[in-house]
Amino acid sequence: MATYAIGDLQGCFTAFRGLLDLIRFDPAQDKLWLVGDIVNRGPDSLALLRYIKQVGDAVIMVLGNHDLHLLMVAAGIARNHPSDTLQPILGAPDKDELLHWLRQQKLFYCENQYAMVHAGLLPSWSISQAEQLAREVETALRQDNHHELFARMYGNEPNYWHEDWTGYIRLRVIINAMTRMRICTPDGKMNFVFKGNLQSIPNGYMPWFNVPGRVSRNATIICGHWSGLGLHITDNIFALDSGCVWGGQLSAIRLEDRKIFQLPCAR
Repeated sequence: MATYAIGDLQGCFTAFRGLLDLIRFDPAQDKLWLVGDIVNRGPDSLALLRYIKQVGDAVIMVLGNHDLHLLMVAAGIARNHPSDTLQPILGAPDKDELLHWLRQQKLFYCENQYAMVHAGLLPSWSISQAEQLAREVETALRQDNHHELFARMYGNEPNYWHEDWTGYIRLRVIINAMTRMRICTPDGKMNFVFKGNLQSIPNGYMPWFNVPGRVSRNATIICGHWSGLGLHITDNIFALDSGCVWGGQLSAIRLEDRKIFQLPCAR
């Protein structure tokens, strides 16, 4: 049995299947951890979504910002962007079943020394607190009135965490940190505009995982979302978005021995 964490897929089904062949994935005994953004921008989001759903318990995934955007578009609350490739899902005969399944997925997952989130964790959050905060969002996503969350989810403010936040403001900050953040200030103010590399980070900001004293630093955090960063592996950070949808590579890491597997992707 092996556990493979895989970076952002974004509808790149051909590359995904190629990577599964490379690692000799066996759903009867192996596990896949997916860091989110399984849909959008790439050509085969529908096939990818259907495949991951049917694999069942062999896959653990967390939601990314593109996955949430699909749910928002399907609910009529957000509009398709010109670069979106979601229409095949929205027109599929099994659309409702797929979207219902997507709403049941996790925002954050932890097991043993590993934790997985799409974008990052604010520096003041412990792993146990992050797990609790993610459960609040997951509960709201799974309720019949989830459209109420969707109607209030978008927005860049507040851009910091306060323990006293309540209601949809609280949920928005949790979602923004876990699915959109790349950099923040040392005191945890998030920047949602920056998408570049480490050398172009604006003054006063740093990668969320480099904040001194980050409370979650004793866990190994698996994440994606930041294609400008590229594959970034340290003792306690596995950042796996290596830009497959942009013609980069699709990356996986086997957790048991930290071996890296990569497959070149067509743009």
